Amino acid sequence: MYVVESKGGAIACMLLALLFLGTWPAILTLLERRGRLPQHTYLDYTITNLLAAVIIAFTFGELGHTNDDKPNFLVQLSQNNWPSVLFAMAGGVVLSLGNLSTQYAWAFVGLSVTEVITSSITVVIGTTLNYFLDDKINKAEILFPGVACFLIAVCFGSFVHASNAKDNEVKLDRLKDSRVGEKGLISNGSNLDSKKDLEYGSGKVEKAKVGTASFLIELEGRRAIKVFGKSTLIGLGICFFAGVCFSLFSPAFNLATNDQWHTLDDGVPHLSVYTAFFYFSSSCFVIAVILNITFLYRPAFNLPRSSIKAYLNDWDGRGWAFLAGFLCGFGNGLQFMGGQAAGYAAADAVQALPLVSTFWGVLFFGEYRKSSRRTYVLLAGMLSMFVVAVGILMASSGHRKH
Repeated sequence: MYVVESKGGAIACMLLALLFLGTWPAILTLLERRGRLPQHTYLDYTITNLLAAVIIAFTFGELGHTNDDKPNFLVQLSQNNWPSVLFAMAGGVVLSLGNLSTQYAWAFVGLSVTEVITSSITVVIGTTLNYFLDDKINKAEILFPGVACFLIAVCFGSFVHASNAKDNEVKLDRLKDSRVGEKGLISNGSNLDSKKDLEYGSGKVEKAKVGTASFLIELEGRRAIKVFGKSTLIGLGICFFAGVCFSLFSPAFNLATNDQWHTLDDGVPHLSVYTAFFYFSSSCFVIAVILNITFLYRPAFNLPRSSIKAYLNDWDGRGWAFLAGFLCGFGNGLQFMGGQAAGYAAADAVQALPLVSTFWGVLFFGEYRKSSRRTYVLLAGMLSMFVVAVGILMASSGHRKH
C-alpha cells in the first residue's frame, strides 16, 4: 500500500484536502437555495462519499506488495482488529451527525459563519485531544497559539453573524417603510407581497440585486428551508452541536489507526489509513441513510414531507450532490493520509476550510453584500485569524516515527 512519509507530502495532502473540504459545503448550499430538499441532496451526497472511500481503499490501499507489518486493504478485512474498527466507525457516526446538522445551519446563519464556528470548535477540542494521543509529536509552543487563534476566530464568527443579521433586519425595515399605495409597491419597483407569488411560482418580478432586501425576500421564496421569523439562536445552537461532533471524529480515527490504548491483541497490525477510512465511511453512510429516510417522512423545521419514490425521481441537482460527496470523501481521505504522516493535530489545519467556503459564499451567494462597515471589519478580522491559525498549525507539524 502507498504510505505518505515525508513532511512535504503530508502538507500537500492537507492543502488539497483544504480545497476539497471547503468547496463541497458551497455546492450543497447552492442546491438548498435553489429549493432542493436537503434530505434528497444528502442521500445523493452520502452515496458518492462512500464510493470515494472504496476507490481510495482499492487504489492506495492495494498498491505494492503486502507484508505482515503493513498488510494491504483486503488482507486487513479478515484480521481480528475489531477494537480499532469500532473506533473508526464511531468517528464516522459523529462525522455524519455533524455534516447532517450543518445542512440546516447553513440556511439559518449562512455558509461562512457556520463553517467558521464548527471548524473552530473542532480545532479547539479535537486538536488538543490529538496532540496528547499522538504522544506530543507536534510542537506545543507553536500548536496551541494556533488553537488560540481558532478560538478567537469563532468569537469573530459569532459577531459577524449577529452584525449581518442586524443589517438584514434594517434592510427589511427600510423596505417596509418605503411602501407606497394600496398594493404595497415600493420605491425600487418591487412588490413586498411578491414573496408569496415567488413561493408558489406565480407572478412576474424583476430579479433583485444581490444584497438588497428584495433579494432576501426572493431567496426566502426559493429556498427549501424557510428562515424568516425564526430565532438566530437555532442556527447558532446547531453550529455548536455540529462543532462538537466534528471535534471527535479525528481523535476517533487517530485511535483506530494508532491504537494508543492498546486494544489490539499482540501481533495484530494497526489498521492502515485506508482500511480505517473504509469502515469510517461505511458507518457514516449507514447513519446518514437511516436519518435522512426518517426525515423524508418526518421532516424538521417545517420542511415538506417527501418519500423514497419522490427522492428517486428528483434529478434536479443530483449531479452536483454527487460531486459534493466525492469532494468530501477525497478531502477526508487526504486529511487522514497527511495526519498519519505529520500528526493529526497538525492535519486539523484543514479546518481552515472556511477560508474557501467564505470565498464561494461571497462570490456566488452574495453573502455580506451591501452590509455595514462594522460587518466588513468583523469579517476581515475573522478571516485574518484563520490565515494566521492555519499557518501556525502547519508549522507545528511533526513526524511520526512508526
